[in-house]
Amino acid sequence: MAVKKRASSKPKETSKAPVGCEQEPHASTPEELLDWKLCARAAGIFRALGDPSRLQLLALLARREMCVTELKEHLNDNLPAISQRLKLLRAERIVQSRRQGKHIHYSLADEHIKHLISNGLAHGGEDLHKTH
Repeated sequence: MAVKKRASSKPKETSKAPVGCEQEPHASTPEELLDWKLCARAAGIFRALGDPSRLQLLALLARREMCVTELKEHLNDNLPAISQRLKLLRAERIVQSRRQGKHIHYSLADEHIKHLISNGLAHGGEDLHKTH
């Protein structure tokens, strides 16, 4: 009767050269590293965008400039809450304002913010539209 050999549970070692970061030089000079102040500023923007209520407000402003009263009607929320959100968003330079008579109109600060919002919402919606 022939005896079967057991397969070894140890993976075979290969003699290939290592791949990955060992073959590439690492950043070592300060100018090659990301600026900490820039990263801190971006983190503040992402924190401000991280609230669903603020994001809804920004999605409206991505369409067009609006005053607080218009935002109140669209969001079905109270004026103090909307004003507080706008204050935080202005502090992070995400929205800007302009006065016209008694009204203050708000808009997104620039196209970068508009792209962040549209990309974030598009990415967030990807899982909602997938069928499993």
